Amino acid sequence: MSHSNNPGPAARAWRRFRRNRLGFVSLWAFVALVLLSLCAELISNDRPLVVVYQGQTYWPLVRDYPETTFGGDFATPTDYLDPFIQQRLSQEGNWALFAPNRYGPKTLNYFATAPNPAPPSRANWLGTDDRGRDLLAQLIYGFRVSVLFALALTLTGVVLGVLAGAVQGFFAGKTDLVMQRAIEIWGSMPELYLLIIFSAVFAPSVGLLLVLLSLFGWMGLSDYVRAEFLRNRQLDYVRAARALGVSDRVIMTRHILPNSLTPVVTFLPFRMSGAILALTSLDFLGLGVPPGTPSLGELLSQGKNNIDAWWISLSTFAVLVVTLLLLTQMGDALRDALDPRKQDL
Repeated sequence: MSHSNNPGPAARAWRRFRRNRLGFVSLWAFVALVLLSLCAELISNDRPLVVVYQGQTYWPLVRDYPETTFGGDFATPTDYLDPFIQQRLSQEGNWALFAPNRYGPKTLNYFATAPNPAPPSRANWLGTDDRGRDLLAQLIYGFRVSVLFALALTLTGVVLGVLAGAVQGFFAGKTDLVMQRAIEIWGSMPELYLLIIFSAVFAPSVGLLLVLLSLFGWMGLSDYVRAEFLRNRQLDYVRAARALGVSDRVIMTRHILPNSLTPVVTFLPFRMSGAILALTSLDFLGLGVPPGTPSLGELLSQGKNNIDAWWISLSTFAVLVVTLLLLTQMGDALRDALDPRKQDL
């Protein structure tokens, strides 16, 4: 018995994706940035990772300790950037391991020598914003918020879009007609006005923003899935499955859906780019995440209000450009890899 050594479609697509060096490098660069942002507390934090004081070991990163623990006068949470506390921790036999950047996303540099927003310095590598918060910490945590929000919004849109498009394309007829008219009516709703209304009625939160954007973010993808299901439902293997008595659910999930995911996978990086831009734009307008949450859009707004503080706009713009460029290159490489017209050499 002979076995074929020809790789499957997924293996061939992955091989074509790897041959696109720019897209492949962009994938690993983006994954590395996301992993680093997930470890933001280990990279940028105003609390030490571990403290050894008078023979005792403390873990400030996971537990609050009063100032009296380290020789202070007050039973309030310890400010580890206070020169007095730093002097106590640097005495013989005591030591503290800090993150590379000693500021968190909400930490104010009370001991800065320049007025805020302060330019880059040895203490604040990228400077501070107009409230005295470290800009590097804001960018690290703001990037994490943007990427996680974009990922959640993309996954929600994919689930809703695939579900709606699959039902429309598989059952077709009146089901498709009624759902298509309903989608057209829903798509004509003024999304920005609804966001303004809901932001005025409800307290701003990331969850509320995710729900509101998810209500509209799935419609574009459903059109592609609908078209794929309309095309595949007439193919011979689907008719054979129906003749054998296979249920509609099994036909949709096991037979048609795997052959209809090409546009879904291809558009994932582009949908993430759109989600990051949507969150940044809403934050810029003051309709996004709650105040105090690290936000790239808020930093852009600060840069607009503080033209002389060039480091705010330049740093935030650089983070956005690099992020969107990586996602775009990944999307282009993925589109070429999944193009059925592309043949392996």
